[in-house]
Amino acid sequence: MRKSLLSFSLLAGTVIFSFYSSAQVADKFAYAVTDMQQGYNWNYLRKLNLQNGTFSDVILNGADLKQVAYDAATKQEITSYVNPKGMGFNTQPAFSSGVAAMALDIKNNRLYFTPMFIDQLRYVDLKTMKAYYVTDQDFSGRPQKSPDQGNIITRMVIASDGYGYAVTNDGTQLLRFGTGKKLLIEDLGSLVDDQANNGVSIHNSCSSYGGDVIADDDGSIYIFTARNYVFKINTESKVAKYLGTINGLPVTFTTNGAAVTADNKIIVSSAMASGSYFTVDLKSLTATPYIISGTVWQSSDLANSNLYLSGNKTSVTPVELMKGATVTNVGDGKASLYPNPVINNQFAIQFNSLEAGSYTVYVTDVMGRQLVQQAVNLSGDNQIQVIKLDPSASKGIYLVSVTDEKRKSVFSTKLVVQ
Repeated sequence: MRKSLLSFSLLAGTVIFSFYSSAQVADKFAYAVTDMQQGYNWNYLRKLNLQNGTFSDVILNGADLKQVAYDAATKQEITSYVNPKGMGFNTQPAFSSGVAAMALDIKNNRLYFTPMFIDQLRYVDLKTMKAYYVTDQDFSGRPQKSPDQGNIITRMVIASDGYGYAVTNDGTQLLRFGTGKKLLIEDLGSLVDDQANNGVSIHNSCSSYGGDVIADDDGSIYIFTARNYVFKINTESKVAKYLGTINGLPVTFTTNGAAVTADNKIIVSSAMASGSYFTVDLKSLTATPYIISGTVWQSSDLANSNLYLSGNKTSVTPVELMKGATVTNVGDGKASLYPNPVINNQFAIQFNSLEAGSYTVYVTDVMGRQLVQQAVNLSGDNQIQVIKLDPSASKGIYLVSVTDEKRKSVFSTKLVVQ
């Protein structure tokens, strides 16, 4: 990251389940983008151990001019690269032009990111450490970066619905991308200021550019701006609610990285304040020093897979859904349904190998009366859909079926409600 940008922004048995990863245990680390000599290039990937505050050695040199990269769609090696005029950098290295936005997809063991001045979604396969670039789709559709850096992407996260979300500095583009086999990229449009923000805007370059974003367990994401403002974003309505500014940070501190710790705090890093890391209580927005052991690396971004536990989640919680649950596989392994029997009037269907598209879930009783008709849009493998039954639903046996766009049944199974 350049100084000019920093000055501006920068299933049988008991199973635990989250909406984008099964058997998920809280991460006790965060990936961090740092420089090699504590400067301002932001090309090196390390891991930060959140239990003892130590950084690993460099696990990926994102500035390597001999980087071998692969096409995300074809998995073939990319042999030719187009370098933008006047930018002064080579697009071949993974972190070319610096990275300030990345997201950990723990289910697929991928670290998604985008270079700041290259309009391309990329990811590292953490099993092989190979880099993959999405070459058949632009990311934001705005390859020429504006002088005020408003269309640079500095915030990215995997949300509780399993999708990746990224936000431009100016908040005019909320981007969503699938993390399955088909990495479909969608522009959801501009964020909208909540009327209760009292003039504090998500689009203001002085207060709201840069920073990082985390996700909670209730479908929302939170932007921590470089100027230490915090906004809560509803990904459906795209409304940005201003929550306040972080208290207890040094005057020189800019929030550039954010990740959720195992104890439900937010660890924040700065690309400007040398030697400073903090944890933030999201309810009080109060920061307390976080001690780094050994070399302190300034960081332009942090990422792990932990969701912030909001405490007001209205959907299924992990333990409620899965405690003592048995899994019913239906449709030749195309889906899994759990828990079965149902004990709290809700269950989940995991779609294992159906093609992306529109489907409809039906729940009917033994008399053929319909209790549920719910549309589902699949974007990739292993997508989860929670189905809620009316609390007044009688105990007994029900039929769960799913049809495709042509109303053709793709699978069905029996469901027991206790």
